[in-house]
Amino acid sequence: MAVLTADAPAVRRRRRSVRRVPPVLLLFVLVPVAVEGFWVFWPALQGFYLSLTNWDGVSAPEFVGLGNYAEMLSDDIFRTAALDTIIWIVLFGGISAAGGLGLALLLNRERRGVGFYRAALFTPVVFSLVATSLIWQVIYQPDGVVNKLLAAVGLGSWQHAWLADPQTALYAVLIPALWRQLGYVMVLYLAGLKGIDPALYEAAKLDGATSVQQFRHITWPQLRSVNSVVLSVIIIDSLRSFDVVWSMTKGGPYHSSELLSTYMYSTAFQSLRLGYASALAVVIFVLAFGVIVTYLVRAFREDQ
Repeated sequence: MAVLTADAPAVRRRRRSVRRVPPVLLLFVLVPVAVEGFWVFWPALQGFYLSLTNWDGVSAPEFVGLGNYAEMLSDDIFRTAALDTIIWIVLFGGISAAGGLGLALLLNRERRGVGFYRAALFTPVVFSLVATSLIWQVIYQPDGVVNKLLAAVGLGSWQHAWLADPQTALYAVLIPALWRQLGYVMVLYLAGLKGIDPALYEAAKLDGATSVQQFRHITWPQLRSVNSVVLSVIIIDSLRSFDVVWSMTKGGPYHSSELLSTYMYSTAFQSLRLGYASALAVVIFVLAFGVIVTYLVRAFREDQ
């Protein structure tokens, strides 16, 4: 009993020291939370409310409930934009992830001149998307580099106006976006590859593992956390792809290169239907949030 009585003050002091949070730490936590809540979450909540209204940006919003979402079901342009967005995510995401990983594996080993190639592949990332679009608009001109190269290799019959053809406009816009994204994804995978312990590869070589086996059993599992980051970046970049499409085609011709992001912009600031545009923004958010959370939950369960 005497021992318990003597230890009680010490226990209380330890509990107080554990529970006490320094005011400076609270300040560093609460201020960013307040800023994030004011600049991000509050506008997001306002956007969701506007998606339930008809609003032209001037007069008072008129509450229509889920009317904007019901209208999407019969909106042909929305269906075209949604399909183009899915195609964009699959091609833009798949090619940039596979290409970035391939380039990272190719340029991971230190050899003469490898720094130059890494810098050359990363250079498009620092260009603005509008500047990138202007460069590729010139390349796609009827008398541009692409058509001249096709004529030079005997494929003159393939020449045509790439951005003016509804069959090729979306894919023609996709290439500049990939040209800019590959270097960024490559850098993410290079950082992941540099973090893998070389002893794992040396042990695998001693066991006679081939390059494919080393990639399957060492490289790919070690890159699991990087894959989560790359997937999140790709999905977010895909759904917010706007600059390059708007600069090159504005979603045309005949909405053939229309994405949800460009349709949202034109609906809000050209048609002045900010309520319907807010509903489109909510759909974009739900798509991004759903895909990323689904993958992260699955990856978390696999880790367990």
